[in-house]
Amino acid sequence: MTDRNATRGSPPDRGPAVRVYGWQWGRDEDRRPGLPWVGIFLLVFGGLLLLERFVPALRFAGSALFLAVGLVLLLRWFIERRTSALYAGAIITALALPNTLEAFGLAGGPGLGMVCLGLAFLFIALVRWTSSGGLGWQAWFGAILTAYGLTQLAIPDVGQVLVPLLLVVAGVLILVRGSTGR
Repeated sequence: MTDRNATRGSPPDRGPAVRVYGWQWGRDEDRRPGLPWVGIFLLVFGGLLLLERFVPALRFAGSALFLAVGLVLLLRWFIERRTSALYAGAIITALALPNTLEAFGLAGGPGLGMVCLGLAFLFIALVRWTSSGGLGWQAWFGAILTAYGLTQLAIPDVGQVLVPLLLVVAGVLILVRGSTGR
């Protein structure tokens, strides 16, 4: 007896079909498109640190270039909406901005770095909040850094007493809130 499928030119029926499934992660180019930004950053940052170490007159140039790297990362975040670029760009910009402002004579003081870093975290919190991410730890951390930096800028001696006092008040508030919740 002949198989009916064989007479029509199709392969004979051999039972249920066998299917094979597998995992494939994809090509490296698909997972990591473009330039290796971390490597470029480390190269530029390390080079700047070495350059500033051996040529102290280039301190401002290093800060300006560091500021440029931070702004490029913020631009990359604006275009691609990658969270890593937002954090890196905001923090790098905040760390480079005080030296650049002092070099131009626009601002200066002992708390300027804290203010810039606090504003960076407040910016990250604002982006998070506007994208329906809620109010996260970035807002509280940014508010604390900004308040501390502004206090140091306005009244440098008060900052040494105010921070421990604020920590005690925050601890008391947390304890009271925790005990009333039970």
